[in-house]
Amino acid sequence: MKADKIRQMDTKELQTQDGDMQEQMFRLRFQMGMGQMDGLKKYRQLRKDRARILTVLRERELETGKKD
Repeated sequence: MKADKIRQMDTKELQTQDGDMQEQMFRLRFQMGMGQMDGLKKYRQLRKDRARILTVLRERELETGKKD
């Protein structure tokens, strides 16, 4: 997921997306622990996308703080 696409989403959508990604990452970690390495590439991509989402959420949080 590109950062531009993430910035176009509203905060509520991003928070929902973050929760979904956490769930997927948990499941993939569990599978990898069981010896199934098929999900490694997907896990890495999810981790990067989640970091982008958290960055945008933090940027918005800081913008809100400056306006007050």
